Amino acid sequence: MAVNIPTVLAAAVPNPGRNAPPELTGKVNLVLGIAAWAGTAAGVAGVLVTGTMMAISVKRGESSEHMSRLGMVLGGCILVATAGPLIQFVFN
Repeated sequence: MAVNIPTVLAAAVPNPGRNAPPELTGKVNLVLGIAAWAGTAAGVAGVLVTGTMMAISVKRGESSEHMSRLGMVLGGCILVATAGPLIQFVFN
C-alpha cells in the first residue's frame, strides 16, 4: 500500500477563516479611527505651523527652507490619507 506523504502531512494543517471575532474588530476599528484622526490633526497642525513660520520669515526679511518642510508635511498628509486604501489594496 502506497502512502502519499504530502497529503498526510498537509491534512492536519488548520485553515482558519479570515474574519476576526466581532469583539476584536470593534476595538481595532476604534484604535485605527483614533490614529487616523490624530494623523489628520497632526497634518493640519504641521501645515499651520509651517505657514506661520513662512509668514514670520517673510516679515523679517529672512529666507529659509520652508518649502522643503512644507513638502515633507504634505507628503506625510498624503501618506496618512492613503494608508487605509493602500493596505486594503495589498491584502485583498
